[in-house]
Amino acid sequence: MTPSKTKIPVAPADPVETAKKEAIATYLSHWKEVEKRYADKTSKAGDLKKYAAAVAQIQVEKDAENLHQRGMVTIGTITVGNPTAVSADVDRKVPKIVLSSCLDITQWQTIHTKTGKPAAMPSNRLLRYVIKATVEKWDKGWVVIEDKPQGRKC
Repeated sequence: MTPSKTKIPVAPADPVETAKKEAIATYLSHWKEVEKRYADKTSKAGDLKKYAAAVAQIQVEKDAENLHQRGMVTIGTITVGNPTAVSADVDRKVPKIVLSSCLDITQWQTIHTKTGKPAAMPSNRLLRYVIKATVEKWDKGWVVIEDKPQGRKC
């Protein structure tokens, strides 16, 4: 005789918490695609459009292309520390989450493609800084539409 299994009722997921988790996952994926785009001298690598749109997508595309036209790429990794939802409005027509995180680019290095040598960078450049992002839920899913460095260390 086997004991009967008792089903434990599961509370429905909180839609706001679910939206926050999905937005953060999209944001982290977005930065992986940014790494790919900056590292590719053709400015085509990665699937940026899957995770970014509007200003965020245009800014990455323009900045990466500008860098590549100057004969440089950026290699290494970006660390997105402590991504946190600072606001969530999931009841609007286009659900929106605003995130804040610490972007750490200490392991992301700009190099000259011809020589492989590091490019000169300003000595006062922030390598760990607060960044705010707006992520919206479009028909294709969550997308980063804006990414704004806050100009302060984290």
